[in-house]
Amino acid sequence: QVQLVESGGGLVQAGGSLRLSCAASGRTFSSLAMGWFRQAPGKEREFVAAIAWNGGSTYTANSAKGRFTISRDNAKKTVYLQMNSLKPEDTAVYYCAADPGGGPRPNLKEYDYWGQGTQVTVSS
Repeated sequence: QVQLVESGGGLVQAGGSLRLSCAASGRTFSSLAMGWFRQAPGKEREFVAAIAWNGGSTYTANSAKGRFTISRDNAKKTVYLQMNSLKPEDTAVYYCAADPGGGPRPNLKEYDYWGQGTQVTVSS
């Protein structure tokens, strides 16, 4: 079992930045690929970024490329999402998730464990 707790969401103006954190407990964190997803009201949950178990590779959605950076600290059992140049269309609940397959993979069906989410609201 893996428990995931996100933090760092909030309200920010367009063009601003936020850093989301996801703290893990339970199963060995360093063996898991990690991903960030988001879900806006009335829309399906979508992939944002993922990172391999050892941090050696990442995969970022086109909508986030050049603005968002995923990273991890295995000693702290934490994965981060640095979000810069935020836009109103980035407004969503952001979820972190764990993938036992090693990753990084964009398909949410590959992720077995999910956090409760953190709200990010970007005002125009």
